[in-house]
Amino acid sequence: MAATAASSFSTVAYSSRARASSLPHSRSKAVNFHSVPTFTSLRSSSLISGHDSLNKATLRGGSVMKSQTSDKTPYGFKINASYKVAVLGAAGGIGQPLSLLIKMSPLVSTLHLYDIANVRGVAADLSHCNTPSQVRDFTGPSELADCLKDVNVVVIPAGVPRKPGMTRDDLFNINANIVKTLVEAVADNCPNAFIHIISNPVNSTVPIAAEVLKKKGVYDPKKLFGVTTLDVVRANTFVSQKKNLKLIDVDVPVIGGHAGITILPLLSKTKPSVNFTEEEIQELTVRIQNAGTEVVDAKAGAGSATLSMAYAAARFVESSLRALDGDGDVYECSFVESTLTDLPFFASRVKLGRNGLEAVIESDLQGLTEYEEKALEALKVELKASIEKGVAFANKPAN
Repeated sequence: MAATAASSFSTVAYSSRARASSLPHSRSKAVNFHSVPTFTSLRSSSLISGHDSLNKATLRGGSVMKSQTSDKTPYGFKINASYKVAVLGAAGGIGQPLSLLIKMSPLVSTLHLYDIANVRGVAADLSHCNTPSQVRDFTGPSELADCLKDVNVVVIPAGVPRKPGMTRDDLFNINANIVKTLVEAVADNCPNAFIHIISNPVNSTVPIAAEVLKKKGVYDPKKLFGVTTLDVVRANTFVSQKKNLKLIDVDVPVIGGHAGITILPLLSKTKPSVNFTEEEIQELTVRIQNAGTEVVDAKAGAGSATLSMAYAAARFVESSLRALDGDGDVYECSFVESTLTDLPFFASRVKLGRNGLEAVIESDLQGLTEYEEKALEALKVELKASIEKGVAFANKPAN
């Protein structure tokens, strides 16, 4: 969980355009903000027209500062920064860039950084960034409860990274124990918070978290999310490159799980509509499924996909904050408790609201191609085993 932690998470440029025409949604009332600075990019920029202008400015991401209700900040304008976020594993390879991206959100009033070592320097460094949120550091188990007090969103990138030749399954025993311990603390100190699980293998760690919360009597399936946003980010990027499309316009729903063949990009439902050859479908699907290994190999043992994961996780955090803030038009893909299939957990597009998951978008699984239908049935076997492994781990007797 220390500086080697490798979780994925992202913030800027991240709200998915789950506003595809086939999806039910209520359009948020557009609000004009002329020459209003935002911290969702590395320098202040102007918001011109609600969601759409900000999305264009940050590749479809960020929060829209709707009704500004708080006091004036030292930066000369009002901003609705009212949410407290905790990053558990903040000194790690994912945790550091993720924390930076969250620090840039105009919706965050307080950012709590926790790790077992080396987090004080990260907090000191981030505290110099002139964005509204206040940064506090917490080191070690004795300070974990204070870190979690009154938190609205808890993000867990803590764990060990993948190394060359290491499968996601190899991470299981170490990361499973870390997630179990941290979620127990969340249950005791901020049971109503949104919980974002990044620690791999997500296909197992989310079920572990659910079992822990059930034992504590505070499980709310609407507030537990496995962060699979990186799969969507990669799918959008690779498809836009392959088809020479404007990235801002591309949205590919990704379903299933968050490892290998359990990751299934629904290329037939790409927005805008685009035709793929069979060869392109195979090539893109395999690349999206194995993109993590692509990064691990490129770094030659020096790390895993920390930056892209941080970016994707921050996107999901920002979407959660927008939902908490009353935005009625927030959609993302996430690994959640689901009835879409016969599996207890499944990644699909979901609608987020003030109380967490408001709806699972069933239409994504309707009208699949033959290739996608076969891939869906194939992934269920592996995903089922990973879920059961997580449940068994959480329920095994203590030694």
